[in-house]
Amino acid sequence: MITSITTDMDGTLLNEHQEISKANKQAILDAQQQGIEVMVATGRSYEEARYVIQEAGISCDIICANGAEVRNKKGEIVYQAEIDTARAKEITAVLNETGIYFEIYTDQGTYTENYEMGIELIVDIFTTANSNVSEEQVRQAAKERFEKGQIKLVEDYNGLLEDSSKLVYKFLVFSFNEKQLTEANKKLTELSGIAISSSGKENLEVNSVDAQKGVALEKLLNDKRLSVENAMAMGDNLNDLSMMKVVGRPVAMGNALEKVKEFCPFITATNKEDGVAKAIQEAIQQPAT
Repeated sequence: MITSITTDMDGTLLNEHQEISKANKQAILDAQQQGIEVMVATGRSYEEARYVIQEAGISCDIICANGAEVRNKKGEIVYQAEIDTARAKEITAVLNETGIYFEIYTDQGTYTENYEMGIELIVDIFTTANSNVSEEQVRQAAKERFEKGQIKLVEDYNGLLEDSSKLVYKFLVFSFNEKQLTEANKKLTELSGIAISSSGKENLEVNSVDAQKGVALEKLLNDKRLSVENAMAMGDNLNDLSMMKVVGRPVAMGNALEKVKEFCPFITATNKEDGVAKAIQEAIQQPAT
């Protein structure tokens, strides 16, 4: 019997309008009503994730920035796995040497040195998850990300990295140039203590090796004394694989990458077809063993 459900956001819980559908919301509330623990695991920062979840009227724990931070229903931080300053400077040096665009996620917000490239990055992530949505719609949503203060513009990252009051959670790396992205990935893999994943066709996500969705989820389940064998996790992209490897019921979205589908014994409908709701309903209806 399923005792916990964890869902990714972009391309999974969220539909093509970047909203939680009525069906998905109701399925989550039904699961919670039955005593099943529901959690969201996302590459987004807490502020970016919280807004959408609360707007839908859902209360749950949130695994943020690919597992670099975990917040409970009250919004309190219960787990952090930051990149230490020395390693963050090494990553920055590698990326600057490559000449590639990147953002830095911290415990006090997300930062960029380039507004226009920040827009392009979000357009890439959104369109990867929702290929049929017009670029104009996605671009507007990306601009709202800046307007709502979910990403902050800085002159350079040096001052940010020297600020001991901030913890670095994640580097979000982006390029339309496949060769440049491959070069950055190759150089980053030479560094120790980091985990590299992806949430879009033109990006890389760099976290501490202790900051992965799977690591954070396993710790959260242990803290709640919930079985990993009776846990379900849903996702669509490479940064979801670590949590799928932890749980007993990994579910790939219908719109997931083939590599994700190949790993998962369960495949649900797409994020545009309320795949999360259908997966929850199917799991709940499974007889207890």
